Amino acid sequence: MTPVIAVVGRPNVGKSTLFNQLTRSRDALVADFSGLTRDRQYGEGRHHGHRFIAIDTGGLAGDDEGVDQLMADQAEAAIEEADEVLLVVDGRAGLTPGDEYIIDRLRRQGVTAHLVVNKTDGQDEDQASAEFHGLGFDPLHRISAAHNRGIRRLLDDVLGDAEALEEEAEEAEEDGRIQVGIIGRPNVGKSTLVNRILGEDRVVVYDEPGTTRDSIRIPFSRRDRDYTLIDTAGVRRRRQVKEKVEKFSVVKTLQSIEKAHVVIAMIDAREGLVDQDMHLIGFALDAGRAVVVAVNKWDGMDPEDRRWLKEHLKWRLGFLDYARMHFISALHGTGVGDLYDSIDAGYDSAMAKWSTNHLTRILQDAVAQHPPPIVRGHRIKLRYAHQGGSCPPRIVVHGTQADAVPRDYQRYLENTYRRVLKVEATPIRFEFRAPDNPFEGRKNTLNKRQKQKKARLMQHVKKNEKQSKRRKKRG
Repeated sequence: MTPVIAVVGRPNVGKSTLFNQLTRSRDALVADFSGLTRDRQYGEGRHHGHRFIAIDTGGLAGDDEGVDQLMADQAEAAIEEADEVLLVVDGRAGLTPGDEYIIDRLRRQGVTAHLVVNKTDGQDEDQASAEFHGLGFDPLHRISAAHNRGIRRLLDDVLGDAEALEEEAEEAEEDGRIQVGIIGRPNVGKSTLVNRILGEDRVVVYDEPGTTRDSIRIPFSRRDRDYTLIDTAGVRRRRQVKEKVEKFSVVKTLQSIEKAHVVIAMIDAREGLVDQDMHLIGFALDAGRAVVVAVNKWDGMDPEDRRWLKEHLKWRLGFLDYARMHFISALHGTGVGDLYDSIDAGYDSAMAKWSTNHLTRILQDAVAQHPPPIVRGHRIKLRYAHQGGSCPPRIVVHGTQADAVPRDYQRYLENTYRRVLKVEATPIRFEFRAPDNPFEGRKNTLNKRQKQKKARLMQHVKKNEKQSKRRKKRG
C-alpha cells in the first residue's frame, strides 16, 4: 500500500516548501506570507524507487476561528488520512507556544509524529535544534527545505521499508485518469461544487472572495472511471489583482487549465455572464481544452430572470454552441450529477482516434457538396486528411494550395467533421499542408553552350529592335 505523509505545523514554517521538495514539483504556492496554504494539497513523490503521497496543509494556530477554523479542519482530516506525520517547526524562531499547542494536540489524538526542524541553514544545527530536544522526539530531523538539505535522510527514516510499485501499472493508472479543471471568477462556487461532487468538505468554503489561493488536485473514482478534480483560484480582472500572492494564484489557475482534459467554466447566474468569464473560456479554448459550462446559483431565481439569462447566454456564447450548458446549484446539488455525462463526452471526444480512410471520406464528401474557392486563378484541391493528435483533436488536410484555404471554409470543414464524428465540447484544430515544390529556391545554372546560345539570341533581339526603329523613322 502506498504510504501517505502529512506535513503539518504553524503558519509560515516552510511546510509548502518541504512539500515541493518531497514531490519534486512546484504544485504548492510558496511565498513569505503567513496563512498562504488553506486547503490540503496532494502530491506524489518518489524515494529510492518507492512511491509515496504527500499532503500539504494549512497552518495550525491556537485561536482558530472563521476561515482559520476551516483550515484547521483540513489539517485534521489530513492527519487522519496519513500513515506518517511530519511536524515542521522553525529553527530560527525556536520553540513557540504555537508549536507546543500542536504537539499537545497530536498527542491527545494518539498521533506519532516526526519532528522536523526547518530553516537550519546559515546557523549551527545543534544550536538551532537545542530547544526542541526536551520535547521527547527521537530523532530530531534537521533540514533546510529551501536548499533541499537533509530531505534524503528524513525520507530514509520516515519511509523505512515502503514497498515499490511497478512503473507500468503506475503509468497506466495516470493515463486513464480524467483531469477536470474548475474555473471561474472569485466566489462563484467552485469549491462548493468540488465538495458537492466528492460528498465531503474536501476544500475550504467561506463567504469571502479569494478563499482558494492554490490549485488543489483531488483524485477520486466514480462508476469505474478515475478522475482528478482541480479546484482553482478565482481569477479577477487584471487591474483588480493587487496582492502578489493573488498573481501567483492566477498563474497556477492558467497552468491548471493547460493540464486539464476537460474544463468546467462556472458562471454566477445572479451576476450573469461578464467579460472575465469570456476571457477564461477563451483561454481554455486557446489551450484546446474541452469546455462544459455550469451556470451556478440557479435556485431561487425568478422565471423571467431565468428566461432572460438563457437568451443572453445563447447570444454571447454562440461560438461555443458545441459545448453543453448546465444550470445547477452547487450548494443544494441540483443538476450536479448531470455534469458527469458531459465530462465523459468531452473527454471521449478530445481523446478519440479516427482512421485516415474515415477522415478522407468525410473530406471528399464535404468538398463534393461545397467545393473550395478559387485562389490566384486556380481552385484549391484538397486530397486527403489524417489525424495529427488528440486533446484537442487535430486533423491534417493535404492538397494543392491547401495553405490558402480561407477561414470561412475552415469553419465549414470543422462543422462538417464535428457533425459526422459527433464531437462534443472540445475544439477541433485543423492544419493545412500544401505539397513542397522541389524546384523552389533553386537557381538554374547555364553551361557554356547555353550561355553562348543566350548571347546569340540577345544579339538577334537587339538587331530586330534597331531595324524596327529605322523603319518607323522612314515611314
